[in-house]
Amino acid sequence: MSLCTLKAEVGFRGAWIATVANIDWPSAEAVGNTEKQQSEMVWILDSLHAIGINAIVFQVRPTADALYRSEYEPVSHWLTEKQGSWDEEVKVESQKSQAWDPLAWTITQAHKRGMEVHVWLNPYRVNLAKTDTSAICADHVWRKHRDWFWEYNKQWYFDPGLDVTREWICTIVQDIITRYDVQAIHMDDYFYPYPSGKLPLPDEATFAKYPRGFTDIKDWRRDNVNLAIKAISETIRECRTDVEFGISPFGVWRNASVDSTGSATTAGITNYDDLYADIRLWIKEGWIDYVLPQLYWEIGKKAADYEVLAHWWANEVRGTNCKLYIGMAPYRLVESQKSKVESGKSNPWATGNEIKRQMELNRTIPEISGECFYSTRPLLRNPRGVCDSIKATYKTDDFSLPWE
Repeated sequence: MSLCTLKAEVGFRGAWIATVANIDWPSAEAVGNTEKQQSEMVWILDSLHAIGINAIVFQVRPTADALYRSEYEPVSHWLTEKQGSWDEEVKVESQKSQAWDPLAWTITQAHKRGMEVHVWLNPYRVNLAKTDTSAICADHVWRKHRDWFWEYNKQWYFDPGLDVTREWICTIVQDIITRYDVQAIHMDDYFYPYPSGKLPLPDEATFAKYPRGFTDIKDWRRDNVNLAIKAISETIRECRTDVEFGISPFGVWRNASVDSTGSATTAGITNYDDLYADIRLWIKEGWIDYVLPQLYWEIGKKAADYEVLAHWWANEVRGTNCKLYIGMAPYRLVESQKSKVESGKSNPWATGNEIKRQMELNRTIPEISGECFYSTRPLLRNPRGVCDSIKATYKTDDFSLPWE
């Protein structure tokens, strides 16, 4: 059974493998050790495969760096300890004669298990606030073209208002899809940075220089991201028609209090108003093949109810060619009820299996054709028996799954 046939028959069953800050892979202990990194990835893939996962969303560009062989951006320090510095002596006896390429190797391993590989890229971020810029290597594009970037809240970002930023991102995308057998390009919720209090974004000068006819800077920011998404979509389609483009946005597009077509939520941050990501437009224009909103809240949450949002996103894709998968949060499941979400109320993530309840709800909404779990290591700890629930649910969905 081909990967495409498998997904078409049973739906998308994904898990994010986060590499930023060594969240999921490689572990801090495996940094710089190829043999341990490979061993850890085999364990991850085998474990995910065993519960019915048929796709991994593998983070290969967390901070304008690479967890693959790139001529454009340096190898990530979360892989090798020092950014831009490969250890060419592969610490696996059978592979001493070849250079270690984590993406190529992981693709081979995943495909052996019938799993798709969606490569996860962050478009604008250059560093984390806790990563001092002194750690950025000498040949990084940030050092060569500082005028392409601005700093916000101790982090550096590509300036979304520049044509060269969109061109650079498209170059990275083209490089990956023409050299690697991936099934999708994937981006998450990090477009413009999340607001830090009242700290303003430092893009007034770019807006003044390149307004493109806009008089409202917020509309201009949204258009900057729109242009990037459209350009990436066109790049993918020009290079390979078999590669999808997926976006995993923050779970709320807009609140109904500011837009009657928004969701019945009261989220403090929204895609449209704060991250300048107009996901609705991307769906409508056909620029993306799937949308995977991060619904990391419980059913019944007052500010952002999982059930309300699942139905809202289902309505958005209805009648379009954009598929809907739901991003779910097993990392929130806890074993103890000591944590409180409101005074006098126990934590819903510590009472029963909230993920199981949400998966059951998903199956009542025809537009939802898959799930993705954030993230792999918390998931595989099996909090509140979530792995057992997932495996049981997927077996109920389809008894012919090739993972037992």
